[in-house]
Amino acid sequence: MLRAGCRAALPRRPPGSAPLSGAGGAEAGAGGLKRTPLDALHRSRGGRMVPFAGWSLPLHYGQGHLQSHLHTRRRCSLFDVSHMLQTRVYGRDRVRFMESLVVGDIAELKPGQGTLTLITNERGGIVDDLIVTNTSEDHLYVVSNAGCADKDLAIMRGRAAELQATGSDVHLEVSDNALLALQGPSMARALQAGLSDDLAKLSFMNSITATVFGVPGCRVTRCGYTGEDGVEISVPAGRAVELAEQLLGDPEVWPAGLAARDSLRLEAGLCLYGNDIDEATTPAEAGLLWTLGKRRRAAMDFPGAAIIMAQVKEKPKRKRVGLMSVGPPIRPHTAILGPEGTPMGTVTSGCPSPSLGKNIAMGYVETAHSRAGTSLTVEVRKKQHPALVAKMPFVPTQYYVAK
Repeated sequence: MLRAGCRAALPRRPPGSAPLSGAGGAEAGAGGLKRTPLDALHRSRGGRMVPFAGWSLPLHYGQGHLQSHLHTRRRCSLFDVSHMLQTRVYGRDRVRFMESLVVGDIAELKPGQGTLTLITNERGGIVDDLIVTNTSEDHLYVVSNAGCADKDLAIMRGRAAELQATGSDVHLEVSDNALLALQGPSMARALQAGLSDDLAKLSFMNSITATVFGVPGCRVTRCGYTGEDGVEISVPAGRAVELAEQLLGDPEVWPAGLAARDSLRLEAGLCLYGNDIDEATTPAEAGLLWTLGKRRRAAMDFPGAAIIMAQVKEKPKRKRVGLMSVGPPIRPHTAILGPEGTPMGTVTSGCPSPSLGKNIAMGYVETAHSRAGTSLTVEVRKKQHPALVAKMPFVPTQYYVAK
């Protein structure tokens, strides 16, 4: 039930669609699916491989989804996220280039500091959510969703060409590195054993270049998609297996797959692009106004600014909320009903929470019914069940801030 519930939240590639762009070091496998540099390692460890955004990735391993999820909360897990698109932006006009696409204040980022931000369209919709880091090596490091890789690259390359035509200095480089996410309470101990730098000095959403278990030139960013203390390690593709095996040599580090990643991020109240946010969803509706930089709000110089800022003042008609319920699990596309049984929204993500033992979900409801504690109803298999609007995250986050 837990596996099915969380797998149902994972977007599937439409039949016949072309594989999406992503890590430059990918190899094509059976059925046209791309394979990460860790593909053979996943299979040798019993990973159940499934299609995801044009890639072959592990859904879970022998220990199953439930135990993998709980182990990440209690100890530490290693996730292969090499399907994510990694891009470097160079040139003296790189910040102006990036701010012409996203809502965040990239100029205010200190060397080594990153931020979650959003590419928006002229209608105020979210084209993608991505992390932009101002590295200490004179470039921006951008990590985008695999499912948005093709359109993101087209947008970035198109804008770069426009700026270059007017004399601006900006150019892009797609990285062929693998990307490993080490997540959980034991992360710091497990990673520090092979890290050339002092991890205690690295706060959440900050990044360094370091040698990791003998592999030089790794970018270590303290971030993740689980709500736990964690890092994402960008590692040269040719040495990714070596690094993964070193990390998995620690008995507290287990390999984990898509199923655990999805239920962990839902407990943390984090959005999945294509489910919880898309090009028809604005930052105000999604509860992501905190990604708008103060200077950017005043300047209103990002795509869709007029529509988004109008919603800041007037409030959107609908809002993303958390939901908790008893009874059968709440699935994506489940109808959310008001006090009198009137349809007022839709569930976008949902599964039983392994940590809480309750059904959790997120979705969109009319703003008047979005306050935490509001009683609503969800319709599962043509039967109505009570649900309660809940604050997110459902499970407290453990992001690390250096002292």
